[in-house]
Amino acid sequence: MSDSDASALTSRALAAIGQAQTEGELGRIEVEYLGRKSGHVSRLLSNIGQLPAAEKAALGKAANETKRFIEAALAARRAELDASRLADLAETEAIDVTFPGPPLGRGHIHVLTQIRRQIETVLESLGYQVELGPEVETEWYNFEALNLTAGHPARESWDSFYFSPDLLLRAHTSPVQIRAMQSIKDPPIYIITPGRVYRRDPPEATRLPYFSQVEGLAVDNGLTVGDMKGTLLYMIQSLYGRERKVRIRPSYFPFTEPSFEFDVSCGICGGVGCKSCRHKGWLEVGGCGMVHPQVLRNGGIDPTQWNGYAWGFGIERMAMLKHDVDDIRLFYEPDLRFLEQF
Repeated sequence: MSDSDASALTSRALAAIGQAQTEGELGRIEVEYLGRKSGHVSRLLSNIGQLPAAEKAALGKAANETKRFIEAALAARRAELDASRLADLAETEAIDVTFPGPPLGRGHIHVLTQIRRQIETVLESLGYQVELGPEVETEWYNFEALNLTAGHPARESWDSFYFSPDLLLRAHTSPVQIRAMQSIKDPPIYIITPGRVYRRDPPEATRLPYFSQVEGLAVDNGLTVGDMKGTLLYMIQSLYGRERKVRIRPSYFPFTEPSFEFDVSCGICGGVGCKSCRHKGWLEVGGCGMVHPQVLRNGGIDPTQWNGYAWGFGIERMAMLKHDVDDIRLFYEPDLRFLEQF
């Protein structure tokens, strides 16, 4: 081996380093030429002990220079590649801080909350006030005070969610009406009671074991069925448009007498009849009626001096009618394609 071999080795190494395009390639070249056991420089010096003294010095000097040249070339090429990478990043990933950013994906009020607030706003304009109550109720407030006496099917465990024989998740917001009459005491009373309620119903397109309800109660002197219908007509037309009509049909509820079912003309066909209303022209909304005298007594109100009317609707049902939704379960599923429509 001679210094000419070292010179040739240096030339080959520098040529390879100059052609390297990645850090990985430079790493392989570094091992190939400067590796301690199998690198070319190490092999160049492996037989130095067998050379004459004069040649040893010359070869040692040449080998050290080769090593320094290669190390310097590797460092320089690494710097070039790093500078090139940063330049590419500046070109492809540069951020113009003066350029307007993309709009933020913001949430919005859920459609059921929108409907609830609209109902509250409409009725508050008539002088009603919002009353809230507990979702866990006693059997007396949930049933007994509303004329749902012992033996009524709604009081069975397969219809309601019981925690104990006397404690359950409320099946309607009517208990809030009793609590409000007991706390306000002196009529006139005009309240609405929105909130979540629970019943043992299997999830289907038109029902769920949990849903939102809004009920209304008016207690005053000389109230009539006409007053009740006028209030409901005003609410419906405020929500759905002045072209909508309403009707009431005789029915039965233990807590009202007389009792009625409340219907709204179909907004799709205008009352003529279509698939949406099952060709009836009308859509059932909820129940209503004049408050039963015993319910007034249970609320601490003298039915010989005062009378009243009450009504109750499902908020999901109101939303389905307003937006022509045919499956109540959609309101509770995390499908942004559905929710973003509102």
